[in-house]
Amino acid sequence: MAERSTAAVDVADNSGDDPLTAQAGKATTDGAAESQNSAEKTAPDTGSERQGTDPAIAAPELHSGHKLARRYRLEECVTRLDGFSSWRAVDEKLRRAVGVHLLPADHPRARSVLAAARSSALLGDPRFVQVLDAVEENDLVYVVHEWIPDATELTALLAMGPMEPHDAYQLVDQLSQAMAAAHREGLAHLRLTPGAVLRSSTGQYRIRGLAVNAALRGITADGPQRADTEAIGALLYAALTHRWPYENDAYGLSGLPKGVGLIAPDQVRAGVHRGLSELAMRALINDGATASRQEPPCTTPDELAKAVAAMPRIRPPEPAFTSPPEYQRTTYQQGTYARPAPRPGTSTTRPVPSPPAPLQSRTGKVLKWTVAALLIAALGLGSWQVADKLIDRDKDSVDPGSSQTDSGEKNPAPESGKPVAIKGARDFDPLGDHSEKPAGIKNSFDGDPSTFWTTDGYLQSGDFGRLKPGVGIILDLGKVQQVGTVDVSFLGGDTSVELRAASEDASSEPTTLDGFNKVANGSGSNVSLKPGKPVRARYVLVWLTKLPQSDEGNFRGKVSEIKITS
Repeated sequence: MAERSTAAVDVADNSGDDPLTAQAGKATTDGAAESQNSAEKTAPDTGSERQGTDPAIAAPELHSGHKLARRYRLEECVTRLDGFSSWRAVDEKLRRAVGVHLLPADHPRARSVLAAARSSALLGDPRFVQVLDAVEENDLVYVVHEWIPDATELTALLAMGPMEPHDAYQLVDQLSQAMAAAHREGLAHLRLTPGAVLRSSTGQYRIRGLAVNAALRGITADGPQRADTEAIGALLYAALTHRWPYENDAYGLSGLPKGVGLIAPDQVRAGVHRGLSELAMRALINDGATASRQEPPCTTPDELAKAVAAMPRIRPPEPAFTSPPEYQRTTYQQGTYARPAPRPGTSTTRPVPSPPAPLQSRTGKVLKWTVAALLIAALGLGSWQVADKLIDRDKDSVDPGSSQTDSGEKNPAPESGKPVAIKGARDFDPLGDHSEKPAGIKNSFDGDPSTFWTTDGYLQSGDFGRLKPGVGIILDLGKVQQVGTVDVSFLGGDTSVELRAASEDASSEPTTLDGFNKVANGSGSNVSLKPGKPVRARYVLVWLTKLPQSDEGNFRGKVSEIKITS
């Protein structure tokens, strides 16, 4: 199974079962948070989902410190349920945290778990937490997956209250697009709960447990696309109302009142965005239309994604202006700093001492004349030295036709930055499919401004369709050199770009974005990137962060020329 070097996250248990090590009020980014015992009972029963009823099977008795494949060291058990267990572990080969699911090889669902994990790994979509390995070994079946330490579980976000319209819009937009892509490859989730959704520090949502979580629990569905669409609708409903859209409480949220049925979010809470409210109902009510506009229901993630795209885009709220604190005079400004407080019974006014009298005595007059004489002598000496220098310069001057080698050696002219040769380059897409038009990379530094390297085309927005923070080109300078200025020329419109550099002691080309430090940034068609302080590196990264709109209607970056000077 192909290994990936992206950051990692634990899939653990996101269904509502009690993990072994999680306690109330101690939610963590690995998903081992307190959840409700009733969550399994509160999932919507559409008549199409089936959960396995295999007899209880003891989970493998392993302990912290146990190693799998002499590589994955188990650290902490976060879930033990129905014959399988989930662990936080360490990949000692790549020195990173990973998550591991374990179950006996003779478990009735072992074959389906392996098949689901391998199918999920082949998808390679960065919007999903990636499966890194799926192995049967020594009577054990284990699935290794990413662990993302800086991500926040949607359960924790919903616990904070209703989301702003822009945040809820981003949630349903990204989830529907991701699940539509998965279903096009024949993959379903079937356990898309708040615990299965993570928001990274950059605001990107990622889905964990694709196909694997359902396989671990023996869950199937007659209509997988409909089941996943309703699950997204339920998450949007919860984000808008801070209520679970069914009668029973679940995932830390209160359910709807008994007997009222499913009512629109804007009837549950005032101020809910009308368009998002109707969208949630279209995803949840699949056998009819919304009561207000009679829009057709959304029965697949693709239909839901198209309905989101048809909405006017909801912009983020403007940052609130905070007025500066009122100006207050301090005692220091009032001139009383370090002044002792007056004693009781004494006046608060203090006599101001008069300045000393000027030098009026005979000695004072002599001193003033002496100082004046010294100043005059110093001024005369300085003038003589300046004149002498000018005369010497005139004597040293030569005719235009004579050699100036000696004077040139004494006062060399300052040199401008020397060109730094680019020995090699490659495309860099660590948060996508790891490939971004590699065939055209050489056009970005071939000295011909009419040729260019282009990115893939992205829909909806110049921020890569909100799929990833950027793509770029890694430049190899052959050896560690001084990087003074990197000039980048773009075609097609203004492009936002960052200059990043690997550390001077980097022995090889970094494979992750964290391996490069940001040293400059800019935007435009011709951008000159100058680090604020001297930079020495062998590997530098030209990292594109926002793309212009192309003639085809999508968003695409075109780098025509990169030049580096010391």
